[in-house]
Amino acid sequence: MSKAHKFTQAAETIAFDKKHRNTIKFNISRYDTAVSKGMAKYNNIEKAKDCAATIKQDVLQNWEKYLLQFEEKITARGVEVLWAKDAAEATTFIEKILTENNAKLLVKSKSMTTEEIELNATAEKIGCESVETDLGEFIVQLAGEKPYHIVTPAMHKSKGDIAKLFNEKFNTAIDSTPEEMTEYVRGVLRKKYTSAQVGVTGANFLIADIGGISVTENEGNGIMSTSFPKVHIVLAGIEKVIPKMSQLGLFYPLLAVHGTGQQITAYNTIFTGGRQESEVDGPEKMVVILLDNGRTNVFADDEAYKSLACIRCGACLNGCPVYKTIGGYTYDTTYSGPIGSVLTPFLRGFNDFSHLSFASTLCGKCVEVCPVKIPLTDILLANRRKSVEQNLRPVSEKILMRGFKLISSNRIGFDIFPGILKNSVTYPLNFIGWGPKRTMPRFSNQSFSQQFKNKQK
Repeated sequence: MSKAHKFTQAAETIAFDKKHRNTIKFNISRYDTAVSKGMAKYNNIEKAKDCAATIKQDVLQNWEKYLLQFEEKITARGVEVLWAKDAAEATTFIEKILTENNAKLLVKSKSMTTEEIELNATAEKIGCESVETDLGEFIVQLAGEKPYHIVTPAMHKSKGDIAKLFNEKFNTAIDSTPEEMTEYVRGVLRKKYTSAQVGVTGANFLIADIGGISVTENEGNGIMSTSFPKVHIVLAGIEKVIPKMSQLGLFYPLLAVHGTGQQITAYNTIFTGGRQESEVDGPEKMVVILLDNGRTNVFADDEAYKSLACIRCGACLNGCPVYKTIGGYTYDTTYSGPIGSVLTPFLRGFNDFSHLSFASTLCGKCVEVCPVKIPLTDILLANRRKSVEQNLRPVSEKILMRGFKLISSNRIGFDIFPGILKNSVTYPLNFIGWGPKRTMPRFSNQSFSQQFKNKQK
């Protein structure tokens, strides 16, 4: 079964799952309320977004310069920088580091880039336990699932779902409160932090002028994951670079307000290296793996390259009516929603994932909420055109579109066929792909031209 067919089947199933819809509706409604309050603190949010977009576009025009500057600055403090062309090479690097350090346990802060290369599976394959320390990630890992959302990994679960999961796995009370479950996880993770040989983080931003890694999070798990282990591994996409540390004053609030509605995230840490001679704590060694894995394919495209400005706030997912209807798992990708639909065909191939660019109403909500003003709908349309040009669309679609072009290219084409004939052609669509909850609109017996002429009399 093709990826496109699986997507269609999964979408049809989840779209009518009332429990799922209600959970997502509740969780996103809380997000919307928080974001509205957060946005109210801005005097001119559009100006802030314009500034951020300009900086990110400058990065893409001078990408090599800023990445090399970052590498030069951070290696001067003893940090090893490795360049990984794809997931396989990044995996090889990580396996080598874990083996050399005889790692039996690693703790990992929230990172979608590590999900992209399936780091947990890599670690476990060589006998190293990998523990997610972000609460949402901890929950989905415990459930044997992948993150549902790039910012809110367990968005699809209610507090009752999580209490039931904890009861099954830890024998905690079935009616545990969120506070009680959080306290329990905190106790579990404290032992993991102090026992781990390796800590892993991603990077929200790579700061070129100081050679720094910026990690922003709300639970302190990023700091804990790097304070006790002897080795700190950073896995970062090469698009995360920004020119100057001073620009964080712009990006931190934008990321926070679009991601969670906060004025600023609770913990914002900048790592510039392992433990220095004058310091008493921190990792003995720090390794930064800069990951391409298809990003240069995106950059090579004259239209899609603008999507590399993304700061992974998740706002486009929360605003997208398609995402809110079919959920995160239907996409079957690391990055879902509008930004995932744009990126994934380039990261994982148009042959398998071109259909995602059609999973959009093109309503423009994703463009409206994007903090760096990525023209997502324009890129989705461009991806659709590329899919057609590569002959990746169904033959039946081509025939239908050619027929529609023939009829619609001239007003006579619409007028010549009576309403009864039009209805006989469109009626079967009620049962083929249109869905059981909708009815195909019926054509009038008279064409629009005829009705218009009659009214003019």
